[in-house]
Amino acid sequence: MPPLASPRRRRAHTGAAKGATLRGAVLGAALGALPAVAPLGAQGTPPDAPVPDRRVGLKGGWYDAEQAAWNLRLVSTTKPSPAFATPTNPADPRLTNSDLAFQGTLVFQGNYSGWQVWDVADVRKPTLRAEFVCPGSQSDVTVYGTLLFVSAEALSGRVDCGMQGVEPEVSPDRARGIRIIDISDVAKPKAIKTVQTCRGSHTNTLATDPKDSDHVYVYVSGSAGVRSPDELPGCSAASPDADPNSALFRIEVIRVPLARPQDAAIVSSPRIFEGLAEAKRHGDAPEDQRPRREGAPPRPSVAGRGPTQCHDITTYPAVGLAGGACSGYGILLDISDVKNPRRITAVADTNMSAWHSVTFSNDGSQVLFSDEWGGGSSPRCRATDKYEWGADAIYARRGDALEFQSYFKMPAAQTRTENCVAHNGSLIPVPGRTVMVQSWYQGGINVFDWTDPLRPVEIAYFDRGPMDTTRLVSAGHWSAYWYNGHIYGSEISRGLDILELQPSAHLSANEIAAATLVRFERFNPQEQPQLVWPAAFPVVRSYTDQLARNAAVDAAWLRDVTGAVDRAERAKGAKRAEALRALAARLRQEGARQGDPAKVAQLAEAVEALAQASR
Repeated sequence: MPPLASPRRRRAHTGAAKGATLRGAVLGAALGALPAVAPLGAQGTPPDAPVPDRRVGLKGGWYDAEQAAWNLRLVSTTKPSPAFATPTNPADPRLTNSDLAFQGTLVFQGNYSGWQVWDVADVRKPTLRAEFVCPGSQSDVTVYGTLLFVSAEALSGRVDCGMQGVEPEVSPDRARGIRIIDISDVAKPKAIKTVQTCRGSHTNTLATDPKDSDHVYVYVSGSAGVRSPDELPGCSAASPDADPNSALFRIEVIRVPLARPQDAAIVSSPRIFEGLAEAKRHGDAPEDQRPRREGAPPRPSVAGRGPTQCHDITTYPAVGLAGGACSGYGILLDISDVKNPRRITAVADTNMSAWHSVTFSNDGSQVLFSDEWGGGSSPRCRATDKYEWGADAIYARRGDALEFQSYFKMPAAQTRTENCVAHNGSLIPVPGRTVMVQSWYQGGINVFDWTDPLRPVEIAYFDRGPMDTTRLVSAGHWSAYWYNGHIYGSEISRGLDILELQPSAHLSANEIAAATLVRFERFNPQEQPQLVWPAAFPVVRSYTDQLARNAAVDAAWLRDVTGAVDRAERAKGAKRAEALRALAARLRQEGARQGDPAKVAQLAEAVEALAQASR
């Protein structure tokens, strides 16, 4: 979402019905040279999805909005703490909930006015551990041990977290950059330092270096205008042609010594956009086009040049890569030298307007870029909006190149009073598949499978009716992430949602159980962890369930294999290990003759791992 300019009054919600119809018309071909897009309704939706879509026609409201779910169950909704709620205003823009970070049983929830910390040891009844008021725009959060990193970008943000704002154009009290907070006592956070940057921090990304356990690194993406050099020496808004030290066309890398975080400092400002031309992007839909306000400040860009910043960066240390969603481009980075990321390649797409965030497949062979067309505060999922606008674009890695595969967008049409577009999400650790949960603001949360990058398909969802049916009042899910067995959704106005997957034709109980086995002590969604499954029977049965679902192998052969798995589980000790080794050998011998040898090979590997663990 773009930086907040200033608080504004919003009308209270009403409870009338949501008046939308499903999109069924052909939306036309993709712009440029990309392949044609299939009609909405024929793309992204499985044949057994409920018809009509349960998300259509929901009654509006604040905490009493009607809900719809398919293959997801809402476990709990926890309202914002008193310091982060205005009882008479459902969407006070100063109190917008933003992104999430996780550590142990704690969930850190950013907010335009600070952050809250929830203990989710009991997911049915989360408890507030801390609330810290500290205005500074969206306050993206990242956690590492006893340190919390918080983005600050607003002109009114103060180093001392005061509420009085900053009036002078130049002031040493202004905080624009990364706040470093000591959370050794999470209920009593202490400010350590604010690392100031020329453009503030809209988002931040943790980057760890396997070769350097003494430091962590923070990649800073700042999207605001360049501050005055009188406030922060060295800041320059000039074109790089005029000033090679320009604060444009670069990101910042902060190195944080874990033993002395007060010594954190910028160690590099990589110009990862060097040589990129200005990307062609589509604008607003015809009904949304407005003339630019006379006297409005210029956008932070230089005509004819490529992106001046990234909106978000996702690091994937296990494969030595990062992905940047950067003002007209999707960028792939080599982060083998963490403090000096290097651009490998970049892609542009006229169907992508505001490249927002990045997710890798677990093996790193595919990359998904989301597009926050309209900035997150506009209705961009209406029946008249193109399917490929405000959607996800999926690419396959071919060496150092990225090759377009397909688009995916939440397929239920939303009303003109619901801000809706692709936003933050993460992988769900289902063995052998690429399954993702994603937020769509007032389009709710959905789960989709992009194992086949050419045919992504929705398999679950949760949604509420609009906050207000008479005018647009921003609300909905800012982000949705899987963490240690549950989905957590940061709801802009309603608080923290926790959901759980339900077994279905698209996701078996074994696959859900296997996903729950993958546990993390810490999870910052923009530092993507590699998913590794323990040796366990639910993992093995996930693969047999997938073979059965895909109907790619002989049914009698598969029944015999699943029977062998059942018999091995009933055995104990050495007999179990012997039975599993024999089954793994059989699978390797016979798998090539089956219709899906790659999946059988995955099954054999899981069976062999379980045999090793059973000795």
